[in-house]
Parts: sequence; structure tokens; C-alpha cells
Amino acid sequence: MVAGDGLRIVFFGTPAFAVPTLDALLASRHPVVGVVTQPDRPRGRGHKTSDAPVKARAAAARLPILQPERLKDQPFLDALDALHADLGVVAAYGKILTDAVLATPRLGMINVHASLLPQYRGAAPVHRAIIAGERETGVTIMRIVKALDAGPMLATTRLPIGPQDTSDEVERDLARLGAALLVATIDDLAVGRATETPQNDAAATYAHRLKKDDGAIDWSWPAERVHNLIRGLHPWPHAFTFLRGTRLIIRRSEVSEASDTSDTSEVSEASEVSGGPGTILAAKGDDLIVATVSGALRIREIQAEGKRPMSARDFLAGHRVARGDRFTATS
Repeated sequence: MVAGDGLRIVFFGTPAFAVPTLDALLASRHPVVGVVTQPDRPRGRGHKTSDAPVKARAAAARLPILQPERLKDQPFLDALDALHADLGVVAAYGKILTDAVLATPRLGMINVHASLLPQYRGAAPVHRAIIAGERETGVTIMRIVKALDAGPMLATTRLPIGPQDTSDEVERDLARLGAALLVATIDDLAVGRATETPQNDAAATYAHRLKKDDGAIDWSWPAERVHNLIRGLHPWPHAFTFLRGTRLIIRRSEVSEASDTSDTSEVSEASEVSGGPGTILAAKGDDLIVATVSGALRIREIQAEGKRPMSARDFLAGHRVARGDRFTATS
């Protein structure tokens, strides 16, 4: 490969997180010769079949698009081989790659992973990091091997996590950082300048795929832990609780104390309320404050299932909620 030449790239990706990486590649000197993305699925409330973000971007750029149901199908493998790619790039594709796929590009395949490996290998690294209360995350460019997210690392970059940051906000920033890092890494690969650092497998942690049940709030946790769950599961699958059997989605919150209430009369009244974790300490104006085992949680945005999201003020104006009521983990 002559130093000035670009590498022929086949790109694997599906959701919005992957689009900045694809855009960065399209703006680079490395030609994207094809895009592999997940098959079309029903999306949104109407469950209508529509293009995922990567497919829509690839179609707009008039790139060849492959959407195999199974990566071992021979017609797909033949089409992939016909692209004559030098390097495969993966960013949130959503499927485990087979040995045959990994062996197809001349220089193998690399991945844009949204964590500081070896921490948070797996499907939901950003969400799990926020739920765990991490103050920092990042992006690792790694070589793909058969073991999950265990390949040697080529480059990393770091990003602080703010106390109010939600998973979608952190993913947005990581996507931008990862895109730039990915192109710089490919530039290094093209001229033989890249170095690979093995991961410390003993330090590995795993970010398991999210399930709806992960959102059940346990009010016997400290307020900060509940807050981290809420922001880590935003915008999906969301944290939730129940009030008199009705499921409520908690979308935005902050750690508070009952004495933080804006109305001085509420301060006095809230201090008199008891009943343990889940008890509503204040339910007036902008104040919807809930007791936990340690500290209190101020709910900023809430949504009754099937209804639109509301501020605490709007929710309290339209729902029967009073001090002393109690949120529960089950219906």
C-alpha cells in the first residue's frame, strides 16, 4: 500500500451512534466501498418499517448496502468479498461477527467501542457506566477478535460524565469523539504507524444488554443510585415506579434534600412526613420529592404510561398526588 493511498473500508453499523463515524469516513481519504447494516425493522409507536439511521445515511451517499439476516449466508459472504475491502470498521452494528466475516477484509476489522476498555465490554457500555455512577468514560478503537470486545487496543480517548448527563447525551458526545479517533487510527494503519496494546482481561467488566425490567426503581437505594438509574436508562428503556397501581416513567431527576423545596411552608411540612423509602415528601408546585433510604430525589420530568412526558408541576396539576403517598417497585 502506497502511503498516500486510502484504505478501502467496509462499514458495519446500524443506530444513530454510528452515523458520525460513517460521516467522518466519507469525509476522509479512505473510500467507503460498502455498508453492512441490520435488516429493516418496525420502529416507533406505529411500528412502521423504516430505515435505521446508518442505512438512511448510506442511501443518501449512494453507497452499496448489505442487510443480511444471517452473517453465515453464502450470498452475503460473496457480496462482502466482492467489495475487496482492505479494512472493516464496526460501530454499533448489533450482531456478533463470524470468523468468515472477520477474515474477509485484507487487514481485518476494527471496532469503535464506547467505553475505556477493558471496562464495560458488551452491548450497553454507556448506559451501564452511568448507572454505576462512573465520572468518566471514553471511546476505544480495538481490533475485533472472536472473544467479545477483547481484542487489542489501537487508540483511546476520554470523556467526563456530568452529574446530570443522560445516556443519549453521553453517546452523542462519544460518537463525535470516536469518529475523529477512528479516522486518525485508520490513517496510522495505512502507513504502518499503528500500535496494538493487549487488554488486561483480569480487569474486564461487562455491560449486559438492557431489558425493560432493568428500569424498576428500588426506593430502598440511596438517592444518588436511583438518580443514576434514571439518567442511565434515558431515553430507553426508562426507569419506572408505581403509584396506586399506575406505572409511571421517571425521565429526569436530581438528588435533593427535603429542605431544598422552594416553598418554606413545604420545608416544614415535608420534615413531618415519614413512611420510609418511596414516600412522597413534597407534592406542590414544582416540587415532587421522594424519600429514599439515604437522601431524597427530586423528580423533574415524569410520564404516565401511554401519556406525554410532563414537568413535575404539570403532572401534579393533573394527577391526584399528595404528601405521604408512596411510590412502590411493583403494581
